[in-house]
Amino acid sequence: MYSGGKASFLAAIRVKEKYPDSNIVLMFSDTKTEDADLYRFLRETASQLDLPLVELSDGRDIWEVFRDNKFLGNNRVPVCSRVLKQEISARHIKEFYEPSETTLHFGIDWTEAHRAERIPKLWEPYHVDFPLLWDPVADKEEAASHLDLMGIKQPRLYDLGAPHNNCGGLCVRAGHGHLKWALEKIPDVYAQWEAKEQELRHHLDADVAILRDRRGGQTKPMTLKTFRERLFAEDTEQLDLLEFGGCGCMLEE
Repeated sequence: MYSGGKASFLAAIRVKEKYPDSNIVLMFSDTKTEDADLYRFLRETASQLDLPLVELSDGRDIWEVFRDNKFLGNNRVPVCSRVLKQEISARHIKEFYEPSETTLHFGIDWTEAHRAERIPKLWEPYHVDFPLLWDPVADKEEAASHLDLMGIKQPRLYDLGAPHNNCGGLCVRAGHGHLKWALEKIPDVYAQWEAKEQELRHHLDADVAILRDRRGGQTKPMTLKTFRERLFAEDTEQLDLLEFGGCGCMLEE
């Protein structure tokens, strides 16, 4: 499962080192909401690893999926992940790979080790493994030395301080701290997400939002527009600006 991030890159290296004569395939599921530099990184690393790269997509981006499903994805229900990552990958795997001959490798490191208990159940009857959790346990930051040896630059979003390299640097599961970072470091992407959220609210004719406002003991939708305005007004009551949240594509039910 090749996401375009440092963790899955390091996982691919470990798999190739352990099974040098195996038929290893790098599989990427494209949300069509990615940073342009992600594709450069995918193809350069696949070439250097001398492994085939399979790129899957149903042609839609996350906003088209939300519109078609009449539902705005959020932290509790990331419909974008289910449709554009899990379902499209599962269809491809079931069509081309036999469970008895296939192992699915996921690039989660020790910080996400708790997910290793759930993931195998989601992909039965296929065998699942986690190369970064093999002994010795690896941290995704170890990818830097391999990239230096290959002469490959890490994805540009990491240079800006992004916690992952998916969906252009944002995620419907992002925490307040992540969104604050995006507003400061990739304001063009934040503005696009803000506009898309407003467009979808109008299309659905519903008071829906990615975020929640919990001030006053009541929970209500908080749009990205409202979040931005609150930050600029320094109205940060009950905003957790240290919480980055997480990108859990391919890992959750």
